[in-house]
Amino acid sequence: MVTNTNTTKSISLEPYGIKDTTTHYQLTPSQLHETAIANGQGQEASSGALAINTGEFTGRSPLDRFIVKDDVTKDEIWWGNINIPFDADKFDALYDKVTDYLSGKEVFVRDSYACADEKYKLNIRVVNEYPWSNMFAYNMFLRPSEDELKNFKEEWLIVNAPGFMADPEVDGTRQHNFAILNFGKKIALIGGTGYTGEIKKGIFSALNFILPVQKETLPMHCSANVGEDGDTSIFFGLSGTGKTTLSADPNRKLIGDDEHGWTKEDTIFNFEGGCYAKVINLSKENEPDIYNAIKPGAILENVVLDENGDVDFADTSITQNTRVSYPIYHIDNIQEPSIGKNPKNIFFLTADAFGVLPPISKLSPGQAAYHFISGYTAKVAGTEAGVDEPMPSFSACFGAPFMPLHPTRYAEMLSQKMKDSGVNVWLVNTGWTGGPYGVGKRMALKYTRAMISAAMDGSLEEANKDNYHTHSVFGVKQPRTCPNVPTDVLSPRKTWNNDQGYYKKAYTLAESFRQNFLKFEEYANEEILAGAPNVK
Repeated sequence: MVTNTNTTKSISLEPYGIKDTTTHYQLTPSQLHETAIANGQGQEASSGALAINTGEFTGRSPLDRFIVKDDVTKDEIWWGNINIPFDADKFDALYDKVTDYLSGKEVFVRDSYACADEKYKLNIRVVNEYPWSNMFAYNMFLRPSEDELKNFKEEWLIVNAPGFMADPEVDGTRQHNFAILNFGKKIALIGGTGYTGEIKKGIFSALNFILPVQKETLPMHCSANVGEDGDTSIFFGLSGTGKTTLSADPNRKLIGDDEHGWTKEDTIFNFEGGCYAKVINLSKENEPDIYNAIKPGAILENVVLDENGDVDFADTSITQNTRVSYPIYHIDNIQEPSIGKNPKNIFFLTADAFGVLPPISKLSPGQAAYHFISGYTAKVAGTEAGVDEPMPSFSACFGAPFMPLHPTRYAEMLSQKMKDSGVNVWLVNTGWTGGPYGVGKRMALKYTRAMISAAMDGSLEEANKDNYHTHSVFGVKQPRTCPNVPTDVLSPRKTWNNDQGYYKKAYTLAESFRQNFLKFEEYANEEILAGAPNVK
């Protein structure tokens, strides 16, 4: 049985080995919302959003992400503990078990696509066991028109079965959950986990292989926005650095908040049709765009509701990784279509819990490539088990878990594009000032916004010109003055009021950079190696 909504198209899942299902095709968000609640799989928050619990997994499981090793991938993938090989025959056997599991069940199917630029469009069919997973796919992928649906032909298939548990000894997985990409068959197979992020990150990982290898396009784990005069800015940063928050600027149009391509035609395009933002300690005052996007059609994940359906955004009793998914049109100020011109400014965001990096600094092309490959931020106490004090955390290209190729391939593409476009690259510390975590305090969001605004409108460069200070440890160009920012905030050393303690911590962090980069040195050119910090 096929239930069709918003289209007269009829589909069959039998070609995929899924039989005798009650198939709900292209249901609206409100229908999926109602179905989830009727099935006892969610609650309605006072905002009208659907609140769900993803179960055992409240985040990605990197050690359970695999790529099938075959003729397409064997000589291209950077194999290791990030890109873990999976046997092709094992995949086929596991796929058959998952499709048998879904057969005879009620399933939810959605046709959608990734990549806002028509030249790079990737059609996707998603088969979900749960209605809220299908609603997530509606939010996060781009939505075809009725005419596009009539002749829709998928290029990639996502099969998502959270309730299916693998047998590691038989199936070749590490444990009962898995997320496997098969580039030869163009299938993303996900099971044993309800965490919806695996759905979107599966396609992101696929595009991170397809675009550079086949399309001469750089895929980026970044957000992007555009100003009134058409100037594009890109924001790279790991979770917790402010990527989504800082790109949602009321004075600029949002292109997208997480995943983009930089084409050979020098355009920037969004991969997605929605946003997936962290909501820990969310407030209307600090993040109004995200806060106001939480309304009917949005999905809240792993938050705690009170008896009135109000969310306690400070409650992390389920997880620190509380999230909201919403379609991009929930943001008022968006770029339509989600495409921008060559970027004028690139921002690398880091939440430095050691408190030693400047709040903003300008990078040379070599430094930019070095910091891009490094992908630094810091974990602080309480963010995950076993973390009792600040720890440096490095994720190559600010998204290592999703990068199938060697990081230097992406870095060299970025470096060349930066040179060709003459873009300014800035390192922005959204972390601690006045000392490390536990001593200092988090950089005020209003100052970070002011520094980024000054970089984008050119006033930061104008105010400093030849007056930048070269940081003695990291070698970056540190501005001495910035409009609407107190001068003493700009120098991390001065905020410490303890030179010896500051430099000791700075050299400690520099050594962490050096140790992390050892695995990339043999692949990096001299310009990139020259971008390293000084080590004493």
